[in-house]
Amino acid sequence: MNRVHAALLVLAMTAGAAGAATVEQPRAFGHVIGDVLTQRVLLEEAGQPLQPGALPSTARIDLWLERRPSRIETDAEGRRWLAIDYQVVNAPRALTAISLPALSIATASGPALALPAWPISIGPLTPLDVLAEGDLQALRPDRPVAPISTFAVEQQLKLSMLALLAVFAGWLGWWAWRNRREAQQLPFANAWRQLKGLDDPSSPEAWRVVHRALNKSAGRVVHGASLPQLLAEAPYLRPLQPRLEDFYRESTRRFFFAESAAASAQLHAAYPLKPLCRALCNAEKRHRH
Repeated sequence: MNRVHAALLVLAMTAGAAGAATVEQPRAFGHVIGDVLTQRVLLEEAGQPLQPGALPSTARIDLWLERRPSRIETDAEGRRWLAIDYQVVNAPRALTAISLPALSIATASGPALALPAWPISIGPLTPLDVLAEGDLQALRPDRPVAPISTFAVEQQLKLSMLALLAVFAGWLGWWAWRNRREAQQLPFANAWRQLKGLDDPSSPEAWRVVHRALNKSAGRVVHGASLPQLLAEAPYLRPLQPRLEDFYRESTRRFFFAESAAASAQLHAAYPLKPLCRALCNAEKRHRH
């Protein structure tokens, strides 16, 4: 039988109406609290299958055992077995002999199957008294933990930090180089840089800086009448169309119409030339990126 190494096969013979039952009993020794012991009963009589009338119910058997839900299993040869589990639910103070209870299992088409009581021994998890000799003591000291070398981890962390700093420094250098290059090459970025360096942002030179940036962006001289052509070629400037139209109107009044010096200075000092140049620079950067 397949389970001979794990259980003891017992042939239980009963008198009267009860028939012979083939039972695989659990190991009889070496059990402690929490162990599950399984009895397996062959559901055959003279080669004919038997159907149990009712499976044994779950119940607390005694101080030591509790019967768990029973089940029907089929082995590799196709034979059906009734498996009955008992769990040890208490721990004795010393080695103790107990028994799995005797059972009579009624069948639907044959004699009842009788299971005899099966003695087993259960023991405590630990002895009640210790030997207290040599290393056999009630309590053992904490085991010292060997320190783990962290040198390799520290070296790897240092290398990772250096690599991170190198990447960060490289990114900062690229970012500064890109901004400097754009400030020199992009028309409005260059104009914004020059405008910040002027002492008087409303001076004629400041207006010429913005004019040169618009001309360089278009590749030709731009004036008020040709502004729609610039906006058609540079759509990213279209949101600024009202401000550009106002810029060219004010520029025409400043450079082509005679006004008193005081009135001209007061009028053009109030014009937001720097905000316009900054808006043009931002639009240019968004378009390039």
